[in-house]
Amino acid sequence: MDSKTAVVTGAGSGIGRGVSRALLDAGYRVALAGRRAEALQETAGSHAEALVVPTDVASPDSVAALFAAVHDTWGRLDLLVNNAGVSAGGTVADLSLDAWRRVLDTNLTGMFLCAQHAVRLMKDQDPMGGRIINNGSISAHAPRPASVAYTATKHAVTGLTKSISLDGRAWNVACGQIDIGNAATEMTDRMSAGIPQADGRVLAEPTFDVGHVADAVLYMAGLPLDANVQFLTVMATRMPFIGRG
Repeated sequence: MDSKTAVVTGAGSGIGRGVSRALLDAGYRVALAGRRAEALQETAGSHAEALVVPTDVASPDSVAALFAAVHDTWGRLDLLVNNAGVSAGGTVADLSLDAWRRVLDTNLTGMFLCAQHAVRLMKDQDPMGGRIINNGSISAHAPRPASVAYTATKHAVTGLTKSISLDGRAWNVACGQIDIGNAATEMTDRMSAGIPQADGRVLAEPTFDVGHVADAVLYMAGLPLDANVQFLTVMATRMPFIGRG
């Protein structure tokens, strides 16, 4: 475990922070990527094996600099947790083109850029290979009302995951997807006050401890590269997903 290295995007808060800390506690050396340096430092805390790299995943140059820093610091990469994401409320009738592009640039293009750089490192290192875990979300399966951009990107993440899994076989790169429903983070605080449902009602929704997401990622990451969790869903048991609508 001493030699295992990881990159976590969106590491400054929420799921990314929880996963990053769990990996650090498990002995990984972790590059913390996110737009806010101060938030990344808070995630790192006193961990000596945390590398803070402020990063905008929507910027090709910024992503290239992130993976160059990882290579220069540790010489290899074993795990990418592709977690960074944003949302924008809006229906297909009223969402602005700028908002659409912002969500796609972060959630899909950003994930592609990070995966591309990760695979390039993994296929050229010795021993060859590594693992990528993409954050797909429950919205990779079923939309919420007025979430056209977020839902479109998360459905696309599933295709990206499958393509990376197929292409990665040549280089011993495994790729899986974790779909999370209502983990308790800053982004889900509003759920306790009620959010719109498909039938027009506004209802409070249950959440669950983000630590369980971190545990799930640790399990996926801990498998040998000849085994892979292709898709895993972890969610609040009583959230309105099964039977949504």
